[in-house]
Amino acid sequence: MIKDISNLQVKLQALLASQQSLYTQGKVADYIPALAEVSAKKMGVCVTTIDGKCVGAGDYQEAFSIQSISKVFGLVMAMKRIGDELWDRVNMEPSGQPFNSIIQLEWEKGIPRNPVINAGALLVADVLVSHFSSSKLAFLSFMRKLAHDDSVFIDNHVYQSELAHGNRNAALAYLMKSFGNIQAEIPDVLSHYFTQCAVAMSCEQLATSLLFLANKGVDPRTKKIICSPRDAHRVNAILSTSGMYDQSGQFAFSIGLPAKSGVGGGVIAIVPNYGVICTWSPPLNSFGNSVIGTNLVACLAEELGLSIYH
Repeated sequence: MIKDISNLQVKLQALLASQQSLYTQGKVADYIPALAEVSAKKMGVCVTTIDGKCVGAGDYQEAFSIQSISKVFGLVMAMKRIGDELWDRVNMEPSGQPFNSIIQLEWEKGIPRNPVINAGALLVADVLVSHFSSSKLAFLSFMRKLAHDDSVFIDNHVYQSELAHGNRNAALAYLMKSFGNIQAEIPDVLSHYFTQCAVAMSCEQLATSLLFLANKGVDPRTKKIICSPRDAHRVNAILSTSGMYDQSGQFAFSIGLPAKSGVGGGVIAIVPNYGVICTWSPPLNSFGNSVIGTNLVACLAEELGLSIYH
């Protein structure tokens, strides 16, 4: 695994240049209208390492809607708050179904397959709403702490757009409630979930905020324990099997890194004992993953020898 990243800036700029024309192969998410307003030509990439280096290219310092990448942080908060009790209410298996499948949730009696599909993330949101006096404030504070940046914010325009077009998520939450697996009031759970999805961060902020997962649960900047090594292992394992929606198996097979995508076009990849890659490009493939983002992670992983399976 490469330790010297002195020439990485040149590599990143060259990689971005090689991807310039590929944005037309994807489609910007439009089922949340606010996301459809973002330019398809936006493109950024950033690599942060646990020894304090940060290198980026393109639009890597521009904030975007992190969407489902927020599920990683919610999961860490819930695991810290209620421990192994969480796994009585949500499983840790790949779903094999669309990330917002209602049919699977019905079959499995309101127990989500894993915490990074929508039903699982709504269950996690319920845990946070039920165990924090102000879960939204706690979530935003957690994000700012991890990013070492108080400018991280909630995009109210995206939040309102999600709220107005979140009927399927509401259906998932009410279905789980009918099975007794949601404790708080559904509007509160949905409001928290849409709030965390509407957090806006740059590639640089996101990559920095996830370094603890590459460092056995410890923030390498402050040396503070964010989660236990066991929980960091568990989160990375879930991201390896389920973080890229129905493309997770292919991603693990070809790239070999724990990763999570969001329909805002972001992709994060954890490289244990090394650092974090974060990319942003809004056009998505049929799985809901950034076309250019996944390409960039694949190219970097191969060129720098970063797969965890090497």
